[in-house]
Amino acid sequence: MVSDFFNYVALTYNTVFHQVAANVPSSAGISSTFLPRQAVFPGPWEEYIKAPSNKSHIRPQKIWYVEGHVSMPEAVLDWQQGNSSTTLDPGGLVILEFPENIAGRVCFDISSTSAGRNYLALAYSESPTFAGRLSDATDSRARDLPLYLPIEYTGTTCVKPEFVRGAFKYLTIYIPEHHPRPEDIWSKNEFPNRPGALDSHPDTHQKHLGLHDDISSRHKRRISISSLYVNCTAFPSNPNARAYTGYFSSSSTLLNRIWYSGAYTLQLTTIDPAEGSSLIDFNRQVNHNHSPKGSWYSNFTVANGSAVTTDGAKRDRMAYPGDMAIAVPGIAMSTYDMLAVRNGLDTLFVRQYANGALPYAGPPMGYHGEFSDTYHLHTLLGVWNYILFTNDVPWLQSHWHAYLKAFEYSLAKVDRTGLFHVTSTSDWLRPGMTGHNLEATSLMYHVLGLTIRLADEIVKDPYAKEQFARWKALGERMEWGIEILWCGEKGLYGDNVGRRGCGGHQECMPQDGNSWALLSGIIANSTRRLEVSTNLRKRWTKYGAPATEFPNVISPFASSFELLAHCRAGNHDAAVELAELMWGYMLDGDGFTNSTCVEGYRIDGDIQYPAYWSSARNSHAHGWSTGPTMVLLTEILGIKLETPLGRRFRIEPHLTKWLKNARGGFATGLGRFEVVLRRMKVKDLGRVEVLDLWMPAGSKGVVEFGGTWYVEGRTAHFIRRLDKDTVAEKVTSDWMERELLEDDEWQKPEMEERPVGVVDWKALEENYVTGP
Repeated sequence: MVSDFFNYVALTYNTVFHQVAANVPSSAGISSTFLPRQAVFPGPWEEYIKAPSNKSHIRPQKIWYVEGHVSMPEAVLDWQQGNSSTTLDPGGLVILEFPENIAGRVCFDISSTSAGRNYLALAYSESPTFAGRLSDATDSRARDLPLYLPIEYTGTTCVKPEFVRGAFKYLTIYIPEHHPRPEDIWSKNEFPNRPGALDSHPDTHQKHLGLHDDISSRHKRRISISSLYVNCTAFPSNPNARAYTGYFSSSSTLLNRIWYSGAYTLQLTTIDPAEGSSLIDFNRQVNHNHSPKGSWYSNFTVANGSAVTTDGAKRDRMAYPGDMAIAVPGIAMSTYDMLAVRNGLDTLFVRQYANGALPYAGPPMGYHGEFSDTYHLHTLLGVWNYILFTNDVPWLQSHWHAYLKAFEYSLAKVDRTGLFHVTSTSDWLRPGMTGHNLEATSLMYHVLGLTIRLADEIVKDPYAKEQFARWKALGERMEWGIEILWCGEKGLYGDNVGRRGCGGHQECMPQDGNSWALLSGIIANSTRRLEVSTNLRKRWTKYGAPATEFPNVISPFASSFELLAHCRAGNHDAAVELAELMWGYMLDGDGFTNSTCVEGYRIDGDIQYPAYWSSARNSHAHGWSTGPTMVLLTEILGIKLETPLGRRFRIEPHLTKWLKNARGGFATGLGRFEVVLRRMKVKDLGRVEVLDLWMPAGSKGVVEFGGTWYVEGRTAHFIRRLDKDTVAEKVTSDWMERELLEDDEWQKPEMEERPVGVVDWKALEENYVTGP
């Protein structure tokens, strides 16, 4: 009989494809108004979407903790429909848990309040570890202060827009035992606000909350709340936060959850540009604010436009190009909010320095020469990804001169050794970034290849084409130059020439550099590529892949590159294994949000990110940590765009030993790309793999599946035997309906047990960063 799974595939294609085609975003005049208002790929996988169905009215789901004088705390929960209220007296405290990590402005429907001015104290936390009377941290401090909200009247009261909280799953509300002192009500202080992202001389000021100094009243204080909700201001480009333009679904429930947690993280980290930068102390260099220690706000304008992709939802809420290296493809394949990407790139290019260097990050950085060699290159990589998914050629042409200037600035740092000579210590906060460096060399090699393609195929720049011989010669020099860093006994590359290289007194085989060496294509030998992949895998611990270049760190950022690296080495099994091992822990481990991707954590599984002495500072929704959202579509389902919008594509799927079936796709301005891959049986043939493809009209490409196939048009179906050989056949959908049976023998392998990583406490203290 025909499998129910295939019946659903056929039904989806026949009844949904033409219906949703009008909702596919256009590449012309990219704008948030072009985003579809409904899911492009509707189906049962939508149950995994974390985004709220109503962005403007998110209510808490559980009572996490109650203390003191509180009656009916459950009255404000989502499932309550009655006329009851939660009532707090002085000392009364309730900690509320939302279904997911969320963001936005908190609002209260006050049903009654005692005479005079009362104050409701609010504290926020992403992690349950820091749920309490103080918030977690948005800057280089132990904890953020609570926000005092004045309550004088019944009706709806919301926190002011400048006090949007970028991410929280736990909200603490309480009435202080005693009226707060004037100095405690930091939110009434006046300090400069909202410098324009393109204006370095702001003269506007933050609005007051309208608080009075008369806080000495000793009247009986009581507040009753009939309803509490959050107006989510993240992902401003689409009023329907669940209108995804891509999807993923497989036999692994865990992988499905991982894909959608990444997509949701990228939504939370896409913000209104006027609600940016949580780094108050750093902001002070630009806006000269007088906000006291421990206070917080999110009202620094970090870009122009209506939306921008940033590093983290809670912090830093700025345009960081390193994060964009992972985030941009993920955004393109989940929500297609490419306007937010373009605004992020614009805010970096507008602050390009005179020598061609690009800033380490967008405002408030870019005013005082902040720079990173690797993040500079990530900006150029971001340009490629933006053009690949949008074909916004006019934008590229308008930035081409600046792009080439930035490219030549980096290219000049490849010296006679054939290695990139790093002059900036800034990277992703890891130590040791200096000298002739592996990661920077591999990243430069990758960007060089993409730049040649931009110049030749898209911009068609005659001047740039004249430089091709010189550029390609430098690329060849880097190919042999990287061999200086090879450590044969370790089967990996060293971090740099000298102390952190092979045999150096601080010898280091970095995760980021070795991953980039694989994914950049700079390693020509396939045996060497597999050797590097195998040795990276050997280092995994119970909670993930260690970033050996940064002691005690498990970095989802560096590990996102490692996922890609294993795939480029042909070791797709390792990529899926690492995704389930590491991102599975992020979803189900203690202290995490169980819904979004954390910035990083300690090698023993603790939620502290070892870059910061305060565990409360860790960002639990960070764009650089969303690698599986890209990798599961581009490497496991194998959908790769070769030219902008996918007019030319390559599909090379790998189901791996971990999956019985997988399917997914995404849309560009050209249309939908969709792959369905299944293990099945055919009578008299045995066990087979079946591949179904849907491609936009006007596209053409190569399918690598038991042979090389050239395809055009909207559909294609292939089958290959697994028990004798891997040669595939192209078949019709009618044949498959007659012949396919479920493979009821397949079983998922057990995952290998690994030891817990051991913390080097001395190195932990030595590597804490100060400042942003």
